[in-house]
Amino acid sequence: MLVDDVTIKVRAGKGGKGSVAFNKNMMSLGPVGGSGGHGGDVIFEGVSDLSMLNQFRYKKELSAEDGLFGRDQFRDGHNGEDMILKVPVGTVIHNLTKKTNHELTHIDEQFIVAKGGFGGKGNFHFRSSRNTTPKQSQPGLPGEEAVLRLELKLIADIGFVGFPNVGKSSLLNELTRAQSRVANYPFTTLEPHLGVWYDLILADIPGLIEGASEGKGLGIKFLRHVERTRVLFHFISAESDDPANDYTVIRKELGKHSKELLEKTEYLFVSKSDTKSDKELKKILTVLKKKNKTASLLSIHDSDAIKRVEKILQKITKEKHKAA
Repeated sequence: MLVDDVTIKVRAGKGGKGSVAFNKNMMSLGPVGGSGGHGGDVIFEGVSDLSMLNQFRYKKELSAEDGLFGRDQFRDGHNGEDMILKVPVGTVIHNLTKKTNHELTHIDEQFIVAKGGFGGKGNFHFRSSRNTTPKQSQPGLPGEEAVLRLELKLIADIGFVGFPNVGKSSLLNELTRAQSRVANYPFTTLEPHLGVWYDLILADIPGLIEGASEGKGLGIKFLRHVERTRVLFHFISAESDDPANDYTVIRKELGKHSKELLEKTEYLFVSKSDTKSDKELKKILTVLKKKNKTASLLSIHDSDAIKRVEKILQKITKEKHKAA
């Protein structure tokens, strides 16, 4: 199960307290108390692994290491180690405590969400001409705490959308090595799958249904992933009783979730075209081309159809490089 929305609590390390100590060496009097170490920070780092949010499924509270106490003979306490939490690129970090948001958009990008507390000063730092034997030191400061909501929004070039069981996963597997599960029943795909076709990232978004934008079925959980795609591949099954209505319903759900989804470049495919006669396919295409002029036939068993898809992918690749 892919975890793509989770709330956790983090605490940065507490600073160690300073030490009160005096020189034990003969003829060398004076304060020698060391300062405490700083507490570790809590840092998020972007990685390519989509499953990294799964680590927070059961472990909801995490803490960085505290700084160590200062010691005698000017020995400062060690700083606490930073806690580096790896999350998928595309994760939006909602800091519910500070009311701020930050998105990790690049691999290896780091962001500090909670800073460790400063270590307290030892009595060596309080010496003066009037106070040669200071007996005061500072306690370490507490680290920052924060309640965070981590929301994953896939960053992909192309998003596959459509009703369940319309061949999205099959095409992804044909073009890439995604190995997404396929079967002839609804909701085979229960979580997004990514595949890479040369320089393009393809995302198989789990099937939408009517009412998805209002919370029905699995769709509402994954509609946000469609937001981050540059281009949509919309699949309508040739086996559908009403292909035109299927197209209208999915477009309606996309629009209800975000009007911007309707403005994305969209290619329409009549999938499973090997299951219908030429006459039936011609009728379906005639209807769908009135909805979207890019409508074309698709079957993973038709090499010519796959080549047509690859030409579209090549065009998108060129546009991507030109934009970059």
